[in-house]
This record gives sequence, structure tokens and C-alpha cells, in this order.
Amino acid sequence: MTRFFRMRTDKAVWNFFKGDFDAAPKWGLPGIKDCPGCGVTWSTWGDHYPAVDLSDLPERGEFEEPRPEPFHEFARLRELVRPLAPPGSELAPGTSFGPLEGRAWGQFAPFSGLERCWILVRRDAFDNLQAAGIRGLLGCKTELRFRQKTPPDVVELQLELRGRMHRDCLPPDLEPPCATCGRVGLRLPEDLILDAASLPTDRDLFRLGDYGTVLIGTDRFKDAVEQGGWTGISFRELPVR
Repeated sequence: MTRFFRMRTDKAVWNFFKGDFDAAPKWGLPGIKDCPGCGVTWSTWGDHYPAVDLSDLPERGEFEEPRPEPFHEFARLRELVRPLAPPGSELAPGTSFGPLEGRAWGQFAPFSGLERCWILVRRDAFDNLQAAGIRGLLGCKTELRFRQKTPPDVVELQLELRGRMHRDCLPPDLEPPCATCGRVGLRLPEDLILDAASLPTDRDLFRLGDYGTVLIGTDRFKDAVEQGGWTGISFRELPVR
């Protein structure tokens, strides 16, 4: 039986690797302003598709500035990018696309950025994971500008939304999603439980489908990381029901 682990930054590596970055995705959907269904102004965080390139979209400039928009305008922009996104993507308000743009410096750990809900992987670690047959491993270029003459070679992983939380860890009085915008007024439970029937069987890395800031890897991924001696990730097993 597959085991699933929540992945976070192993802060111990900060004693040895001083690399860091100040960057943001190149494009993004706006948030929703005063949803006509629930009245809330909101956007998501963590739903990110670095492999989705909007460069050839004539309206790409409309995706460059983070902002809230009325629902009808958000819906119009969402339909423009839907053909470019992976099939079945939910494309919630605030979903971002394209490479990380910004400044970077220093030497990077094999894995970094998880505390910001991204995963940057050094090329040597990425190649090792590919050789180990890790499923769903999609490495994307970044547009980080390094200070040093010989910058580290890093890629960003694209993790798609998969799986759900089990009802046993959710509040019994949780209201259903907004029929208009899909928003669920939910804080991440402290004792997270995964719903077994919803979990993917074709990949070893993904974001939790109903909470995209939660990064999850299988035991196959964890074993490959540890056997390769790669640092930067801490793993905590999650119960499944």
C-alpha cells in the first residue's frame, strides 16, 4: 500500500546552504472581488503551473498584475487560459502560471522553496530522481537572475492538484462550496487526514486538491530522496482513510 507524506522545508539545511530568492510567477489569474454568490473577495495561494506559457496569448498583459476583479471578468480570463492548462485543472482565483521571475543568490540546497509552497530542485538531484523513475516529475525552467558568475542549475517542479481531505478531519458544520466561485471557507485542519478514494495512483508528487499549499509525496519519492542523500525536505506521514 502506498504511503503519503506532507513535505516541508528541512530548515537544518539553512546552516549549510545560504541560497535564497525573491521571485514570483510571471502570470496569474486575478482574484474575485465581491463574489455575487458568497460576497467574498478572495484568491488562492499555491495553485501554480510553471509549465503553462502565456507568451503567445494576445491578452497576456491582463495576467501580469495581481488584483481582484468582478466574477464575470475573472471567468472571461479563466477561459482564455483553460486550453493551455493541464486537462481538468480547476483554475481557482489567483492561480499562477509560468516561470518564477526575480533575484536569486548563493548556493542552493538540493531542494528549496517549500516554505513558500514551491519546489526548486538542483539539476543533479532532479536527474537522479528521473533515473529512479519518479512518476509525475515535471521540471520547469525559471527566470531567476543570480548574482554570481556561475549560478546553480535549478528547475522548478510543477505539482498538479490531486486528492482530497477525508471528511473525518473536516468540521461537521462545514458549508458547501459557493455555487458561483467554488470557495470553501475552511482553515487547514491541524490533524490532516487524506481521503483514500481520491488519491492519485499515477504520480509520486502532487498538491492537495482542496488545499494547494499542502505538498505531498509518496513513499517512492521519499525513498528516492533519502537514498540519493538529497537534503532540503522534511517528510511527515499523513493518515489515509
